[in-house]
Amino acid sequence: MIDQYSLGRILSTVAIAMILRIAPWPDFMVALNPDWVLLTLIYWTLALPERVGIFHAWTFGLLTDVLTGRLFGQHALAYSLISYACIKFHKRLRPFPLLQQQLFIFLFLLVSQLLLFWIKSLHTPGQLPAIFWLPVLTGTVCWPLVYKTLRFVRLLHNSK
Repeated sequence: MIDQYSLGRILSTVAIAMILRIAPWPDFMVALNPDWVLLTLIYWTLALPERVGIFHAWTFGLLTDVLTGRLFGQHALAYSLISYACIKFHKRLRPFPLLQQQLFIFLFLLVSQLLLFWIKSLHTPGQLPAIFWLPVLTGTVCWPLVYKTLRFVRLLHNSK
């Protein structure tokens, strides 16, 4: 069971990630905006797999669908699958240095983007534009910043 303080930290970081997701970015940065919610969810699932799981991923995915105006349930499905993979492999991934973790983050983000594109193409057939890959790359590059920031937030209470 998640204590109230942990739940508050998790929910506040996800809320900030959702704000970053829908923030009005300049035109040149819109295509570069990574999936902050998924990055945050990956961190919490790897750091606290016994507290943050597939149900949380599904819920945050549904909220992301509502916030972004996408087909209801597509982010929920993608986030749940990535969350399952993180829970399944968390003991193997946590000991890796950040640079090696970035490879797995790249794969998780890529799978999520491909799944979202596949669901979108079922609804409306389309082509895969070149800018499709940019959020995957920027999310991978941002992982060390996300990791260190959320680790600081998680350990802040323990140091008091």
